[in-house]
Order: sequence, then C-alpha cells, then structure tokens
Amino acid sequence: MSDWLMVIIRGLLMVIVLFVCTKLLGKKQISQLSFFEYVTGITIGSIGAEVITGLDRKFLHGVLGILSFISIPLAVDYLSLKSKKLRDIVEGEGTVFIQQGKLIEGNLKKERYTTDELMELLRRKDIFSVSDVNFAILEPSGELNVMLKKSRMPVVQEDIKKISQEGKPAETIIMDGKPIEKALNSINRDVDWLREQLERRSVNITDVFLAQIEADGKLFLDLYDRSEDERELVSLLEKCRAEFLKMSKKSSEKEGLLFHKNAEILEECIRTVRQHE
Repeated sequence: MSDWLMVIIRGLLMVIVLFVCTKLLGKKQISQLSFFEYVTGITIGSIGAEVITGLDRKFLHGVLGILSFISIPLAVDYLSLKSKKLRDIVEGEGTVFIQQGKLIEGNLKKERYTTDELMELLRRKDIFSVSDVNFAILEPSGELNVMLKKSRMPVVQEDIKKISQEGKPAETIIMDGKPIEKALNSINRDVDWLREQLERRSVNITDVFLAQIEADGKLFLDLYDRSEDERELVSLLEKCRAEFLKMSKKSSEKEGLLFHKNAEILEECIRTVRQHE
C-alpha cells in the first residue's frame, strides 16, 4: 500500500479515535479548560499527529498512548468530585478582587493584576465605575464575574416607572497613590482642587489606592490597606513635605535649595512606608 494512502487511512481512523476520546472526556474538554485539561488536550493532539504521519510507528501503540493519557483526566475528574481539596489544586480557586465595594489590593498583587488591567476587565462588563460594584471575583478560567450594587443593577419590570439618567463614565483621577493630571484636566480640575477635596476628608493623595469622580460629581475613594499608625505617619510626612516646599519658594535661593532637598528626602520616606504597607 502506498504511503499517501496509508496516511489518509490512519488520519480517518485517528479522527474516529479522537472523537470517541472527546466523548469520554465530556463537554468540559471543549469548553473553558483548566491548565491540566489544556496540557492533556495538546498532548493527545500531538500523539495523534505523530501516529498519522509516522508510518514507521505502529498505529495501535499510538491509540494505547492516547487512551493512557485520557485515563488521567478521567481519574482526576472522578476524584475531584469526591475531594474539594483536590478540586482546588487541579482547577484552582476564585480570587476576590472587590468585596462590599472595597478593592482588595493584596489579592490583586497575588494574581499579578494591575489596577489598569482590573479596570479593563470591568469595562468589558460595561462597568466604568468601581463604586458601582459590590462584589467581583476572578474565576480560575480568568474570567471576572461581577455583582453590582442594588442601586446599579439592570432595570427590571418593577423599575420601569423609575426615572433613569444617563451620565458620562466615571473618571479615574488617582491610581496607585498618584494623581492623574490628564484626567483632572478633562473635567476642568487640577491637583490643588483634588488636594482640597481630600483634605476635607482628612486624607492625603498617597493614602489613596484608587479614586474616581462620578458623572454627578461624587468622589469615590479606595484607600490603601494600611494600619492606623501607618496612615498617621504618612499624613505627617506629607504635611511636613508640603511645608518644606512652601518654605523653599519663600526663602532665598540657598535656603530654598536646602528646603527643597529636605522635601525630596521626605518624599523618599513616604515611598518607603508605602512599599512596606
């Protein structure tokens, strides 16, 4: 029998084998895959391709190799039904990013997600304001599932008579303790205005993990998860730094440079405290 005809016959037989194996593995194998299922699927496909074109290899050996590989996920799936711990190891657990409207920075760092990446995931859900979110969890599949606050949930039949107002999406004006001047300029505000708003709440910019301003002008703040002592220390250092900067403008050139240098030293101290939060 010619080689090309043998390849065709092996290919058709391998399609039948893979179809049967996929049926045995179930619909889970062709939907959202876990890392374990992804590796298994790729390996089975590689074995199938090698058996089809490797005419010097026995077809039955390839089939046995595939069957031995699908026995592993089948056994793991069965054991996972019996054991929650094994299921968590194989499939992973969800990670809470937002709980009761509060960002959990520790979990963001644990999953190596930046604030920008979280905002992108929220925008994919048509959510532009963190303050609208009551609960958000990153699933093992990488999908972010979100539960909105009751006041922000989609309108149902009972709410048809209620008046709804459309507004612009919330503007992020502080991220990772730093003001975003471009965003402030887009709403005709500046950093001085922002500092004034925060002072009314006894909060410094460096205390803020994320801040957004709503379409109605309301300011949403999410502070760093610091202890009370750390917040007081950062607040004191920030005030001292601001005083040094004021004195540098009022003093002579020589004294002004000295005040400005001390302000830079305090800024480095503030940065160090933030790194150890």
